[in-house]
Amino acid sequence: MNDSPGFQRRPAWVITAMLTGLATINFLDKVVFGMVAVPLMAEMQLSPAQFGLIAGSFFWLFSTSTVAVGFLSNRVQTRWILLAMGVSWAVMQVPQALATSAIALLVCRVLLGAAEGPSFPVSIHALYKWFPDQKRNLPVSIIAQGAALGLLLAGLLIPLVTREWGWRANFIILGVVGVIWSLLWLYIGREGNLGAQTGQSGGRGNGAEFVERLPYRTILTDPSVVSTFLLGFAAYWMLGQNLTWLPTYLEKGLGFNSIQAGRWFAVVTEVAAPVNIGLSWLSQRMLQRGASTRQARAQFVCLMMITGAALFLLLPLLHLSPVQRVILLTIAGALPTLCFTLAPALLAEVVPSSQRGAIVAINTAVASLGAAISPVVMGRIVQMRGSVGEQAYELGFVTGAALLIATALIGLRWLHPEHSNRALKRSTPAVTA
Repeated sequence: MNDSPGFQRRPAWVITAMLTGLATINFLDKVVFGMVAVPLMAEMQLSPAQFGLIAGSFFWLFSTSTVAVGFLSNRVQTRWILLAMGVSWAVMQVPQALATSAIALLVCRVLLGAAEGPSFPVSIHALYKWFPDQKRNLPVSIIAQGAALGLLLAGLLIPLVTREWGWRANFIILGVVGVIWSLLWLYIGREGNLGAQTGQSGGRGNGAEFVERLPYRTILTDPSVVSTFLLGFAAYWMLGQNLTWLPTYLEKGLGFNSIQAGRWFAVVTEVAAPVNIGLSWLSQRMLQRGASTRQARAQFVCLMMITGAALFLLLPLLHLSPVQRVILLTIAGALPTLCFTLAPALLAEVVPSSQRGAIVAINTAVASLGAAISPVVMGRIVQMRGSVGEQAYELGFVTGAALLIATALIGLRWLHPEHSNRALKRSTPAVTA
């Protein structure tokens, strides 16, 4: 019998399914703004720079709320935190649908970002209470694919909804979906207690030896933790850039109509899902065959980010057709997403379980700053170079690619989870608060 004591398979997978649904809604909320960019900018007479500012504002309070709720999740049951987030997301769709000015939209996006910021770290923290360490890779990967499903549905459905009922109808539909999920979660959602029973920190079978708590200054200055944060920053930079500007690049840069652009956007996100799952599985197989987490997680994710960056760099250098450019962009964008799956596992190996929720939240907060900055940078590049033609958009992709390479090289040099695990255990006495 390989199951850990206290592991409940069926309810654990039910919770996984619900959290995957939440991730789907989360990314629909994120991407809808970029998907309606063309009609929205035309109706409200927004310049590319203004639109990029409003799109990036989604992440202004994203980090602050993520950290605050991350610390709260160490003390309050995650089932109630997730319910509060689901309800608030649904409510915030209404003022977005009714907004008549750029300022109103900006305020709505800031507040929605604050409500959605803690979603991923709280979901991971909740999931880790249901699954032991050796069984966590797959459910975390599935939740990540909930995000990919949200992007796929956005690409297929949002252009159709916009064509039939206008861009505002998308926000009303998302509000209804959020209400339905919240009602289901109120009935189904439960709190796992596996972490409390096992006392594991997330390390590979040695978490019980970890001190109960460590000073946050010690954790946050550890080279592996800092390197993981930087990798997440670069990955989120590309995510925020793609969610905001990829639909516009497909339409105005490559010349596809709105329906075609939506379908190609769906292709890009659909490919990311099996690539992420496949790479996560390969990482797990490497671990099972005796590879260290330095090799199977740290070095592996860094190499995938460098490979993705290299493909982004090829976009402006090769003479490709629009379809060939989309294919290249699809592969390039899929590889860095592995960071979203492996970063929580790397951090869980290093830090005590009693502080895991806060550290994963801080990671998301720091990383999401990249998504707050990149739409603005891309918007300014597009405005300076002209919004018609692919060159301006591809220059923005190159900027993100340079960041991917820089942070991956840092990770290859300083990301050593096993070393950090041992160093943190012996470096500082436990604290009680």
